Amino acid sequence: MSFVSEFKEFISKGNVLDLAVGVIIGGAFGKIVTSLTDDIIMPILSVFTSGIDFKEKFFALNGKHYDTLKAAQDAKAAVISYGNFLNAVIYFLIIAFVIFWVVKMANRFKKPAPVVVAAAPVVTRDQELLTEILAALRTR
Repeated sequence: MSFVSEFKEFISKGNVLDLAVGVIIGGAFGKIVTSLTDDIIMPILSVFTSGIDFKEKFFALNGKHYDTLKAAQDAKAAVISYGNFLNAVIYFLIIAFVIFWVVKMANRFKKPAPVVVAAAPVVTRDQELLTEILAALRTR
């Protein structure tokens, strides 16, 4: 099989196409979640936290105080941006929650797998005789 035909066979498999569609939809879905977080949830959280902007929460490792994260970065200070980490955790929780509900809703529309009832095994005459012999040996 030539390289081109092998590649064509690989690309035409359903899994590769499904993966490509999933990546494209995932990228678009990421933008929706980012907008949901930045434009809806974070402003609501800032009301409950008295206007705290998590993005501006940082700790300068050189011991100096900077008013903003940008000022610390402009001064070339090493900073731990724990506010950005908190934002990332919030984004993750939101994405996990939304994915949970999408999967839950998708499972409602799936047809249940047909239940296959196994027939009772057919016992042959040889098996009956062996069972009788085993029972007789046990009573000895």
